[in-house]
Amino acid sequence: MLHFKKNLHLIVSVVTVMPAAIVYGSPKLLPEYLNINVSNIDTLNMLKAIMCLYIVFSVVWVLGIVSSNCWKFATQLNILFMLSLGIGRVLSTCTDGFSGKLYIFGMIAELAIGGYAWYQLKNKPLNLP
Repeated sequence: MLHFKKNLHLIVSVVTVMPAAIVYGSPKLLPEYLNINVSNIDTLNMLKAIMCLYIVFSVVWVLGIVSSNCWKFATQLNILFMLSLGIGRVLSTCTDGFSGKLYIFGMIAELAIGGYAWYQLKNKPLNLP
């Protein structure tokens, strides 16, 4: 049993971050999904690096889902990832103004998932694997 409720933050993160990684790494998808037009190789390089970061984080979260030995580390990494992104978007909103609806949704979702992961870490029953 994968303990759905215990792993919800990790499952939601993998399901949302992996597609984002693919979009970030695909210059043809960026204009369609994120209204970003890439015009130089340096930006492509940066976006591919972000794609790989997202994929590696997702792999760790999958390990946390399937292995109780990895759950705590995966959850800590999830908190760090989600709250860092969410706080960064809040900072950008305060200094640069409001973004599009997808980015605002992302900000709210990142803060919510990060907060829920923190809650899960603090309230994990000791008898769960």
